[in-house]
Amino acid sequence: MASVLEDPTLERQFKGHRDAVTCSDFNPNHKQLASGSVDKSLMIWNLAPKGRVFRFVGHQDVVTGVHFSPSGNLVATSSKDKTVRLWTPSIKGDSKVFKAHTAAVRSVAFSHDGQKLVTASDDKSVKVWSVHRQCFIYSLNQHTNWVRCARFCPDNRLIASCGDDRTVRLWDTSTKHCINCFTDYGGSAMFVDFNSSGTCIASSGADKSLKIWDLRTNRLIQHYQVHSADINSFSFHPSNKYLITASSDSTVKILDLLEGRLIYTLHGHKGAVNTVAFSRAGDLFASGGADCQVLMWRTNFDTKSYQDVQQQCGRRSSPDPHPHLADIQPRGPRLNYTQPTDVQVDPAPANGHHSNGLPKHHVGGLRVEGWMADEFAGGKGAAAGSQRKSREEEESGQMHSVEVLSDHPSSLDSTLQHIVQQLDILTQTVSVLEERLTLTDDKLKECLLQQSQILKDIGPSEASRGTEDEKTGGSPVHFS
Repeated sequence: MASVLEDPTLERQFKGHRDAVTCSDFNPNHKQLASGSVDKSLMIWNLAPKGRVFRFVGHQDVVTGVHFSPSGNLVATSSKDKTVRLWTPSIKGDSKVFKAHTAAVRSVAFSHDGQKLVTASDDKSVKVWSVHRQCFIYSLNQHTNWVRCARFCPDNRLIASCGDDRTVRLWDTSTKHCINCFTDYGGSAMFVDFNSSGTCIASSGADKSLKIWDLRTNRLIQHYQVHSADINSFSFHPSNKYLITASSDSTVKILDLLEGRLIYTLHGHKGAVNTVAFSRAGDLFASGGADCQVLMWRTNFDTKSYQDVQQQCGRRSSPDPHPHLADIQPRGPRLNYTQPTDVQVDPAPANGHHSNGLPKHHVGGLRVEGWMADEFAGGKGAAAGSQRKSREEEESGQMHSVEVLSDHPSSLDSTLQHIVQQLDILTQTVSVLEERLTLTDDKLKECLLQQSQILKDIGPSEASRGTEDEKTGGSPVHFS
């Protein structure tokens, strides 16, 4: 998969907030991006070149959540001022406000039919509201601490919520009962959401991990430990193949869910990254953070599929048969990766895949591919001086490759397997040589540092006295 990826690029840089950006969402019409901030304002950014920017002011405290309705004609915001507002994302900026909770409201989200809102609050409750009547419908009350986030599933039959009681709860919207509770969390659960098919939920939090559960088996199927600080937000790609995360370690990371590994690390923000969101089409994603700016990225890495690669290879002039998907192998492991991070995925069933498309396998180490935006030129275009880090991976355990059935003749299969094995051996040999060269260079530097330190300790006076001793008091030594 990695051989057909293209790097994400920075498209635009939005500046206008006067304090940290806390939340973001794309309009389904692909023309607007909304963001909320600690500065108590909602900003609507028009994606067209030289488009107008709208600043909406009404909340009396931090804006904690923002979400577009499915039609795109409304924007809902939540705030620490205990209210929810419904805005019209136009030049008029009309809004309707209602007091939603008795404490800070942490998140707000539309149902997928646009008829309801779900809110989560520090008053330990999750509430559901009618959009058109702006009235309360029902409340869900089993959390024992602040509720950080709540979301509807795609068919609106379930609600997922998470909070500071270290639980992720699943609610039946028809019976209003909690039908499942995931408690294996090492810290506050700060964000939760469904994938686009509604078969899985993911959650992240203060324990620096991201976990994905299969709702049909109620089992944890993927567990990622790729950040060094809290994971504040994440977003599923519409294809369910990728997921992006935002963390207080100042990075945005992109995960390949089909292969169960980290593929990109983006360094675009100074300070914590608080929010990240894919557009509805998945071709763009946005990130916002403590540096008061919103960055919009072009996805790119989802543009080439295996089918595209097949078609390109099918146009070759050589008489070789068309390649099968099993021909595309991941690169070999790199042994000298210096920053081990674990991705843990439960063992797979006999067929190696789940019906939701997520493979279940255990990866002890992972490949990290980086992209760094070194400079931003006035918010225009892609970042200058960006560079791609090496696409390699370190294996601290045993890698289990996902088997793909092939209809090639057995002789071709064996030949391809032999070629792949030889390439792996070559890759490992080069990695070992690189590691040895690095160690030799480090030792040489250490010796030079020690020598310079010794010279400093001796000092000029002792050095001159030693020289004088050699001239006057020293006697020659003869070796027979």
